[in-house]
Amino acid sequence: MSIRTRRTFFSLIVFFAVCALGGMVLSQQVGAQSATDETNFRDGLKSFSAVYDIVSKNYAEPLTGDMPDKAIYDGAIPEMLHTLDPHSSFYDPKAYARMKEDQHGKYYGVGMLIQPINGKVVVVYPIENSPAFRAGVHPGDVITSIDGQSASGLSSDDVANRLKGPRGTKVNVTMTRVGASSPINFDLVRDEIPNASIDLAYEIHPGIGYIHIRQFQETTGREFDDAISTFGPGLKGLVLDLRGNPGGVLVEAVSVCDRLLKRGQVIVSQRGRAFPEQVYRATHGNEGDSFPIVVLVNRGTASAAEIVSGALQDHDRALIAGETTFGKGLVQTVYTLSDNTGLALTTYHYFTPSGRLIQRNYNGVSLYDYYYNHDTPQDEKDREVKLTDSGRTVYGGGGITPDIKVDAPKSNPFQELLLERDAFLGFTEEYLSHRTLTKDFTVDDAALSDFKQYLSSQNYDYTPQEFEANLDWVKMNVKASLFATQFGLTSELQVKANWDPEIQQAINLIPQAAQLEQHVQQVLAQKEAALNKGPASR
Repeated sequence: MSIRTRRTFFSLIVFFAVCALGGMVLSQQVGAQSATDETNFRDGLKSFSAVYDIVSKNYAEPLTGDMPDKAIYDGAIPEMLHTLDPHSSFYDPKAYARMKEDQHGKYYGVGMLIQPINGKVVVVYPIENSPAFRAGVHPGDVITSIDGQSASGLSSDDVANRLKGPRGTKVNVTMTRVGASSPINFDLVRDEIPNASIDLAYEIHPGIGYIHIRQFQETTGREFDDAISTFGPGLKGLVLDLRGNPGGVLVEAVSVCDRLLKRGQVIVSQRGRAFPEQVYRATHGNEGDSFPIVVLVNRGTASAAEIVSGALQDHDRALIAGETTFGKGLVQTVYTLSDNTGLALTTYHYFTPSGRLIQRNYNGVSLYDYYYNHDTPQDEKDREVKLTDSGRTVYGGGGITPDIKVDAPKSNPFQELLLERDAFLGFTEEYLSHRTLTKDFTVDDAALSDFKQYLSSQNYDYTPQEFEANLDWVKMNVKASLFATQFGLTSELQVKANWDPEIQQAINLIPQAAQLEQHVQQVLAQKEAALNKGPASR
């Protein structure tokens, strides 16, 4: 067995040992036969070792290069974990580094989001105030070389790894740009790149704040406090956008709830067989700073984002609007293994304040269907019934059901055509190659005429009727794309949020959220009065 193969196999032994250790702890706590469990573990490891030995010696081709790693990292470990539940997972070194980076909310590099397009690595956008942004890198720029070495044939991950490095070190990046007569060289100095979890927070309507949280990471609680503070006193309402938020660090979700709920209110509890129950409460509370809240959710709202949605719904603190959420009620503990790998193992179930477990059923469901094919609504008669603080009915299982259903806009063939072929980015590159914009720019008839000419030059097939029917959508996307290049990502997101019909509906629901808050206060006051009155004397 080669050194590489032995190293890979050792990683698997460490992986199994971590799983077995959890099992042994569990067995001791519940009084099971730990000796039997240990024997079963050793027997299983021997069986796997025998299979691996036969494969390594007798497979038709030698296990060379990264084949041993793939057999372990992409085969044995993931398949074993997927027999447990859909969320227990293994992180190979690249995935583990990326996960830690996402949790920390920062990394060291030049600050560009890149992606492959037609065999080239293209800049999606430079992160605001990053070295790339300050140097004048634009969305749509194509990376051709890094430190004099061609980027041809490199994956976006390869390019990203070459751009990252210690703070203060230099990297030379050559790019091509539409409208530029020759390649552009950028001498960039790597720096700390913040990866904020809140990418947009501003007053979207007089007195109404808007906050979008992408995911929950180690900085989210602090970011949320800062965002609320920018709105100042007298906030009349808040739209909290959790659409597409996959979750993340649980304690940061707790921190966000702590800022919105009353001191002492339960936020979430988690229970696991091998560990004592943990109950998280609001330790500081909103200190009387109360305002109506509408939370926007969709099918991509999951895990920690569902904890926030569920806690605010159960306490009648917010009106939940949108689509039924994903339905992830399992909590993973991340164990660090050898060779910079990691194991995310389900160790708890979490419950909302009313006692709901919102985990969607995954028994007998393929991994693909579990993640991507859950449009069929569950029959409420089979779901666990709970009550909010004011007595409203809410359901367990199958995610968080919104109080107000708001459908996401559906794209049509014309919109899909323009998006698939990056029409707005292509137009932006040409339009800004010989002009600059100011913040008061609007997409007028002249700009629309230029856009139509661009579509014709690129042989887009559409009818005038299709263009007219999607006119508002076209104007929004043209402006958003132009602002992304001219002013940065925040300006692009703000243009899109100002147009977004779901956000507009959420703003219109603020008065209803205020009524909900008033109603729960009345109900709680009546309950308290009844308790203080006590039983009638005889």
